[in-house]
Amino acid sequence: MKTTKAKTVSKTKKTPEADKPLKKTKVTAGKYVPSEEEIREKAREIYYERIARGEHGTPEDDWREAEELLKGS
Repeated sequence: MKTTKAKTVSKTKKTPEADKPLKKTKVTAGKYVPSEEEIREKAREIYYERIARGEHGTPEDDWREAEELLKGS
């Protein structure tokens, strides 16, 4: 009685890309970028609070403050 060894055939094809080393990429957590609508709502809230306190300011200042608060800067 003769014993035979079974051949294992790989079904994956080797491509030129498979021989190239993988590029390392730096993974960083993305910063939250609020939408324009979110900034607008926060700026409006800041505006009403500022007016209630009787403070002077501009819509641009309110907008900048809203952006900073929402972005966590």
